[in-house]
Amino acid sequence: MNKTNITGIHHLAIQANDFQATCRFYEALGLVPYHSWTLPEFNITDAALLQIPGTGSFIEIFDKDANVAAQGRRRQPGETPVTGAILHLALTVEDVDAAYVHALSLGAVSCIAPNDLSLGQPPLKIRNALVYGLDGEVIEFITVFA
Repeated sequence: MNKTNITGIHHLAIQANDFQATCRFYEALGLVPYHSWTLPEFNITDAALLQIPGTGSFIEIFDKDANVAAQGRRRQPGETPVTGAILHLALTVEDVDAAYVHALSLGAVSCIAPNDLSLGQPPLKIRNALVYGLDGEVIEFITVFA
């Protein structure tokens, strides 16, 4: 079997209903602006990479009219997001409860309140919480215990 040379996850892309508000939301969660651009041939007026500090991982944000590759169909205005193959964005945090409360204060909506889980055998112990971001994306805050 051939293996690839994958070394990590570079980014997760979000198409924002309100580009500036979505950038501010993720910056308030602690991500750092890294790069921004336009690309008229793909109708991209606004695009940005926000970096997760201390990593080579990013969230890429596009304006609502950008013509970018995406799974499924585009949701209609006011429609609940359509579920596709990518289920959520999981962000490792030091304090799940604090991240959850902070996200809610920034306009996120609760999906699953903070809770402890023991997964599989041997048990993998985690604490997590999930919220819906400003554009309907599901964001999981997670701490994995050794």
